[in-house]
Amino acid sequence: MKTTPSEITQLTIASRESALAMWQAEHIQRQLQSLYPQLTVDILGMTTEGDRILDTPLSRIGGKGLFIKELEVALADGRADIAVHSMKDVPMALPDGFTLAVIGEREDPRDAFVSNRFRCLEDLPGGSVVGTSSLRRQSQLQARFPHLTVRSLRGNVYTRLRKLDEDHYAAIILAAAGLKRLNLAARITAHLSPEESLPAVGQGALGIECLAEQPALLALLAPLHHADTAACVLAERAMSRALNGSCQVPLGGFAQLIDGKMQMHGFVGLPDGRKILRASGENSPAAAETLGRQIAEDLIRQGAADILAAQA
Repeated sequence: MKTTPSEITQLTIASRESALAMWQAEHIQRQLQSLYPQLTVDILGMTTEGDRILDTPLSRIGGKGLFIKELEVALADGRADIAVHSMKDVPMALPDGFTLAVIGEREDPRDAFVSNRFRCLEDLPGGSVVGTSSLRRQSQLQARFPHLTVRSLRGNVYTRLRKLDEDHYAAIILAAAGLKRLNLAARITAHLSPEESLPAVGQGALGIECLAEQPALLALLAPLHHADTAACVLAERAMSRALNGSCQVPLGGFAQLIDGKMQMHGFVGLPDGRKILRASGENSPAAAETLGRQIAEDLIRQGAADILAAQA
């Protein structure tokens, strides 16, 4: 890598090869080439362990970090310069020598209810099977609708929609952002508000990871950084980090800026929804991490440590 941004003429993005991941990489590719016409940006598509193991819930095989380990290896050995991630897939602690250089502007952070036969969750009759890959969604669904059956649903967006269309599920829950990015917004039957289904930490935001000691690259990427989104995601990740959050624990956190203030909600629950703890707070955007830790401390005071220990 050269010493100044203007001298960088070639960049390689490491990306998973799923349709959504490639859309995300191509989105960053377009942004960079628009900013820097002299820049050639290539994409290195990779299949990660998380993509290969589709018959087991993520919570049982190591969590969402399985989606990014191979990308980090590509960064470390010089095959790629940056990796593009969904922020909800990024572990709370990065390996030494790596950094999140950019958090881009957030898409719709909500969960989406998708069904071919029913208008909303409330319409589903008892025993209906709902598909989701997320313990977070499962916990909140079971708390509100204990009469529904929640089953694991892995695979890329198109695979999940196909399984719905083949009538394996009465409905499925997906991230609205992914559907919209793939021009599949028409498949969304209803959006679930954060009050109905609190989003995952970082949901809807993209992150760019690279090796930390690259000042020219960091400067080149800086225009893609979205300060408001980054502050919100920082608060959410601070909460999750304080709770040692992972795919093994039903946990959600969502911060947003309203009238110059950051408002945040968090929850921790049991997978079957029998117990859910919630906390909320407000602070200035400059105190994002403090707010996230405050939410975590509130949850711990309510008994979150017992829930976390039970899932360990």
